[in-house]
Order: sequence, then structure tokens, then C-alpha cells
Amino acid sequence: MHSHHNALGLAIAPIGTASGAEIAKRRPVQPVTLLRPHAARRAARFFVEKFPGKSIYAVKANPSPDLLEILWDSGITHYDVASIAEVRLVARTLPEATLCFMHPVKAEEAIEEAYFTHGVRTFSLDTMDELQKIVRATRGANDLNLCVRIRVSSDHSKLSLASKFGVETGEVKDLLMATRQAADALGICFHVGSQAMTPAAYAEAMARVRAAIVEAAVTVDIVDVGGGFPSSYPGMEPPPLEAYFEVIHKGFENLPISYSAELWCEPGRALCAEYASVLVRVEKRRGDELYINDGAYGALFDAAHIGWRFPVQLMREEASDAKDMAFSFYGPTCDDLDHMTGPFMLPADVSAGDYIEIGMLGAYGCAMRTGFNGFGSDLKEIVEDEPMASLYGGAAREVARNNVVKL
Repeated sequence: MHSHHNALGLAIAPIGTASGAEIAKRRPVQPVTLLRPHAARRAARFFVEKFPGKSIYAVKANPSPDLLEILWDSGITHYDVASIAEVRLVARTLPEATLCFMHPVKAEEAIEEAYFTHGVRTFSLDTMDELQKIVRATRGANDLNLCVRIRVSSDHSKLSLASKFGVETGEVKDLLMATRQAADALGICFHVGSQAMTPAAYAEAMARVRAAIVEAAVTVDIVDVGGGFPSSYPGMEPPPLEAYFEVIHKGFENLPISYSAELWCEPGRALCAEYASVLVRVEKRRGDELYINDGAYGALFDAAHIGWRFPVQLMREEASDAKDMAFSFYGPTCDDLDHMTGPFMLPADVSAGDYIEIGMLGAYGCAMRTGFNGFGSDLKEIVEDEPMASLYGGAAREVARNNVVKL
């Protein structure tokens, strides 16, 4: 881990067994991202060992090269890339990795470069136009894995992915038949939406897959259940992931598919949410509003724009006797939109100068950062304490009464 510099320009060496509390003791002026490699390793091993098929990491959730290397070392060999920049990034970081270009709408030049330069053989599509584009761009290649994306319900998920992609029901048969002709291996893929709160989402989607296969009467070699595997957040505590795997496996076993067919999934959030949190400082308090030094244009995009509630803990020298109350946050930019409604439950006596750790930001936190208004921080520290919540059997962290971690 690189050392970073404090306000005086002095290098602060990372502490071997640091915790979020120890970093807060140094009173950093900028937000600090706390990285937990052990949590990402644990999540990856869980999927590799327990999912009854192949787990493909959805790079968009967190494209950090350090994380990609941790996942690779933990047994994740396939990566779901959605743009030519992600293709290049993973090819550069993990030259041995298998890349799957799973965005259903791609530039022809991107397909061509992916195929001829980076060895990509797996592509998704949801229209005849895209199929023709892939065939043209790969010059009629005969070694393609082509996955037709069908539309399924997002009703069981916190974030819909149902409206943008997926072949229309009336066109499924023709597209599957045409893709079968062009593909070495034919796949069907879907996405139930992000943060699926019940395994029933996958049972319903698998029923759609079954109907599509029966209608088109094609031999299917790959069934890709996409992402949507949840993490734990306040007010969003999902059932155990094993329950999802069981429902998916059962649905897969019931499909009329090739005996050697493969089952794939594309976890993003589930593999990286626990990997990072952000330590922020309160710069001002106004009633039940806290002005903090990170926000909507930093790691808290989801908290601002879709009202996502992340776990929070106050880090301070003195334990607090104050009861918890609900706060909202303002980020550091001059923009009114830089507002996170929460509610974030913290002791009622929180004040300027206090530090708060905001957890579960490994997914769609660091990835969404901008430098808007000149705010932003690339300070990172590796810590070895547990994330604030875990679906992988990590002991939840010891927190003093009222959401306070004592420094």
C-alpha cells in the first residue's frame, strides 16, 4: 500500500493492522477510502465455491485494478465488461482473464477491437441489428458465444433494469433461431435488476427462459442469470445468498437444454460492496443536517440520486450518551442536488469536526466519483477490521452503544 501525505506533506505510513478508528485518529482533512481486501476475497471465494456454475465479475460495479487482482487471485477468472475501456482495462490488468462483452448495444469498432485485439469471444445482444453488427465486426467468426438478452421483471429489485434492454416477447423466437445459426455456443441471459430482495425474482426469470427455449426449439449452451445479487444495507437485509443459488440451480435443472450447458452469473455489487467504506468529516451542523466532505459527486451518488441508505458510524474519542436521531447529509459542492436524505441514524450530539464512517461503498461508490467543483480525494488506506455488514459470515464489527466507534 502506498503511503499518503498529510496536510504538511509528510508521508503517513500505513499501519499493518489498521482499522477505520485508527485512521480517524489521524484526523484526515480529506475523505479517506478504507479498503478491505479480506472482505473482497471472502465474497469471491463464496461465489466460486457455492454458486452452482461460473461467476463472472461485473466490472462496472468497481473497476479498481487492485480489486480486479484480488478477485482473480481468489478464483474469479471471467469478467463482464460493458465498454471498450473496460475491455482494455481488464486485458491490461489480467492478461489471462476471459472477457465477456455483455452490453447489448455496442459500437461496431468496439466489437472488432474486442474480438481481434483482446480475444473476446462472448457477446450479448437483444436485436437482429446487433446480431448482424457482431457478425460483420468479427468477419463472420465461427467461434462466438452469443447470449440473447431477454426481458424479465424487475419487480423484486430495488433498482429496475427491465426497461432499457431485453428482446421483446414477440421477437424472442426469431432472434434465438437466427443467433443459433451464427453462434458456436448460444446463450440466453437476463437481469432481474440490482439488489434483488427475494430469490423468487430468479425463479420467475427462469420460467421466462424456459418458455423462450420451448418456443424457439433451439439448443441452448449457456444460461446466464446476470447480476442482482444483493448486499446488506439498513432497511434492506436480504435472505442468505445460498437461498438464491438454490432457486437458480433448481430452475436450471428444469430447463430443456444441452446436457453440457453452462450456468453463469454476473455478480457486481455482491462481490465488492463490502470491499470499501469512506471516512468523512463533519464540517458543519444545521439542525438535523450534517455538511460532510464527500457527497453526490463523490462516493455517495446512490445515496443522493436514488435515496440509498448506507450504514453509518460515528468515530470519536469519547463515547456518546446521546440517543440516535435521523440526519440527512449535504456534500461539499455548491450544488443543492448534493444532498443525501438518508435517514442516517447517528447520536444526537454529533457536531463539526466529528468523523463518520459510511459503509458498504465498495460497489458504485468509488466508481461514480467525479472531480466536480474541485472536491474529491484519492486517499486510500487498507484496513483489516470487518465491514459494517456482511453476507459472508464475517463477524459484524463491535460497535459501542448508539452507533459510536471509540477511537
